[in-house]
Amino acid sequence: MPKPSTRATDKTAPAPVPGRAWLMLALATLGFAVNFWAWALLSPLGPRFHDELALSSFESSLLVAVPVVVGSLGRIPVGALTDRFGGRAMFPLVSAVTIVPVLYLGLAGHSSLSALLIGGFFLGVGGTAFAIGVPFVNAWFPPERRGLAIGIFGMGMGGTAISALTTVKLVDANGTATPFVLTAGVLAVYAVAAWLLLRDAPGRAVPAEPLTRRLASTVRLPVTWQASALYAVAFGGYVAFSVYLPTYLKSGYGLTHADAANRMAGFVLLAVAMRPVGGWLSDRVGPVRVLVAALGTVVAAAFVQAATPPLAPVGTLAFLAMAAALGAGSGAVFALVALMNTGGQVGSVTGVVGAAGGLGGFLPPLVMGSVYGAYDDYALGLILLGLVSAAALAYTATGVRRALARRAAAAARTTATAGG
Repeated sequence: MPKPSTRATDKTAPAPVPGRAWLMLALATLGFAVNFWAWALLSPLGPRFHDELALSSFESSLLVAVPVVVGSLGRIPVGALTDRFGGRAMFPLVSAVTIVPVLYLGLAGHSSLSALLIGGFFLGVGGTAFAIGVPFVNAWFPPERRGLAIGIFGMGMGGTAISALTTVKLVDANGTATPFVLTAGVLAVYAVAAWLLLRDAPGRAVPAEPLTRRLASTVRLPVTWQASALYAVAFGGYVAFSVYLPTYLKSGYGLTHADAANRMAGFVLLAVAMRPVGGWLSDRVGPVRVLVAALGTVVAAAFVQAATPPLAPVGTLAFLAMAAALGAGSGAVFALVALMNTGGQVGSVTGVVGAAGGLGGFLPPLVMGSVYGAYDDYALGLILLGLVSAAALAYTATGVRRALARRAAAAARTTATAGG
């Protein structure tokens, strides 16, 4: 008997996708980008606050990491609430709530570390938008198109590139408040537009169970932990570099604030562009193959960069290779979620997996800051990234591959029984 395929495609023609689904995807992606723009406002200003407030390396790392961890943990309840109330309600709500910490940071909360940490804590709300969009988009698209669709939605993480490209320039030209006030205005416009234009997919199943019971059921699903482990490395690595790269480049290579922010934006844009590519490839060759290739690239690039090579060209190529691999790997993880049986709990699973990804981005900046403070070198931190990626690669090639094979075999038995 031939071995069941673990590929996401089959020999049947793909189900047609209504035009309205693509409009909803575009609106969701825009909302993700706007909220991520807000979520990432502190990162490009990290080196500036480091100098102005005389922060230690660890304090600078903590400043940019706090919004990450809050936004990550917040995805768990927000994903479950999206299952219950839908993206049409949750996107405007999260966007409107995020306006408050954005204005606080821009107008009053940037004069001390404690004020910045308080504002950064609530700024984390913007990072929960990811857990709204995945179940929202997932419901609009058939299974064989979800890898691409969720990959396109994932391009909204490019909001961090908007922040990287504009924040420092706006502060230099017009003062600290400017990028925060501008972002708050964009959030307000999007919140109104989302309320007027977004619609949940027809026939969306609304769970009747209480939130706590649904979350308990979610954590018992094997796919929740399989995808969480991989997303903690793939998306966590992306988040870690997107928030810490300006500080790394300034400390390790002596770049200016603006040059470091621009290079971070290039890293982010490449990762963003590769995310739908990872989803598209997963629809065609399977997410396991994409993840194996992506994680292998991260391992190689991390060990190369650990030697602190010249920034041009070796260091730049290493970081760009990591950006491409982390973006493609992030897209492949949610193609994996779309393939596995989540029992109608896509939002809840997404919340937990998204939290793992964000938390995966919380620890590395703290480790990098501590390592640099202790040894005046980043090598150990990058070696640890390579080792963790190697472990994720081994797990993907063994445990995840077997899980997908079991799922494909079970689906084949179900089809045979129904046909018989």
